[in-house]
Amino acid sequence: MKARIQRWGLWILSGLLFLAPAVSQAELNIVISGGQESGVPIAVVPFSTTTNTDFASIIDADLARSGQFAPLTTDQMPSQPSAPEQVQFDQWRTGKAQYLVVGKVVQQGGNYQATFYLLNVTNGQQMTGRVISAPVSAARSIAHRIADIIFKQITGVRGAFDTKIAYVTETDGPGKKRRYTLEVADSDGANPQTVLSSNFPLMSPTWSPDGSKLAYVSFEGRRSGIWVQDLRTGQRYQLTKFPGINGAPSWSPKGNKIAITLSKYHSPNIYVVDLDTRNLTQVTNDGSINTEACWLPDNQTLVFTSDRSGSPQLFEKTVGTSSAQRLTFGLSYAAGGAISPDGKTLALLAGGNGGFRVAVQSLSGGGSDLRYISNGGSEERPSFAPNGSMLIYASQVGGSSVLKVSPVSGGESQTLRFARGKVRDPAWGPFQGDE
Repeated sequence: MKARIQRWGLWILSGLLFLAPAVSQAELNIVISGGQESGVPIAVVPFSTTTNTDFASIIDADLARSGQFAPLTTDQMPSQPSAPEQVQFDQWRTGKAQYLVVGKVVQQGGNYQATFYLLNVTNGQQMTGRVISAPVSAARSIAHRIADIIFKQITGVRGAFDTKIAYVTETDGPGKKRRYTLEVADSDGANPQTVLSSNFPLMSPTWSPDGSKLAYVSFEGRRSGIWVQDLRTGQRYQLTKFPGINGAPSWSPKGNKIAITLSKYHSPNIYVVDLDTRNLTQVTNDGSINTEACWLPDNQTLVFTSDRSGSPQLFEKTVGTSSAQRLTFGLSYAAGGAISPDGKTLALLAGGNGGFRVAVQSLSGGGSDLRYISNGGSEERPSFAPNGSMLIYASQVGGSSVLKVSPVSGGESQTLRFARGKVRDPAWGPFQGDE
């Protein structure tokens, strides 16, 4: 039993042995691994601007990443208008585009003001037009907000491009000592900001539902503990420091609880910490390995990984009840569950034939509708975008560790890659503000 706990302890704490050097404070470069031919054809014409930001390219990359759009290249555009009155629709109707985006950006003091229009090529009607202002330092946010508006106008679903991701990097510091950083960046990997830098391993960040805090695992003091950090003030505190494993934190949808994995009594089990009272509730209690909990929207039910059936599988249990329901079947290995924001879809890491791939199934389907999202064979635990349309996960590609974003509906992924080094443990943050 002791050897088994030690072996699984490494897995529970996110595979430290597989971490490799990475570069902190470097932007993640976007690589589109394939076209989006099955998406809706849309032309985002280069904006008229004297700024150094290519707004149209950022919008293009956002829409392509969703898997629901196929942006046209500039050589597929018959002209490059910047206002609706400049558009000759007969000219555009001979091409592929169903929708057309035109606009301009001007600088007014310390702000950029963007004016854009979404047009229906078929009927020549304007679907929406907006003016968006933001500080010069937030130029990319303007493009993400425009992409969000376009996405919502055409699909009816709120866009999730103007959001944040958290992730962990590792690099060689002075004297070849490892240096770990917890980073927060835009959803496309741009504008990274270091939340914490440490000589001790960091892992498993999880967002508070209002996006103001992160909980994560730190090994400072040479033992695992769960910490909570305020992103606005930088202040932090240690939530748990029990003997043994303190790992896999998961913030509840209402923000008042965090599910964690502890090995207080030998076998790792799921516990819930009430953040108001600091009371600890044990959710699982058996001799198996129970870890990696995530929450359903009801703030009471957890999905977690357990080997109680002989191999790692996913189970569901409501806090305070005695029994757990198995969710995955037909797989030799199923772990790392994530629940879509609407509570209907389960994303997981499916193992078999020596590899690990990201897959999705309906929460109540018992695996009958399991569908693979990734093809790499060396992926890690996924995280949903706040609108449920995309998944982000770490992947080993050609000896390097990268982040990949894949549309849940299927389609090509985008790769977020450092110029050098590796990255892991991505967590997609919540929506920021109102629509």
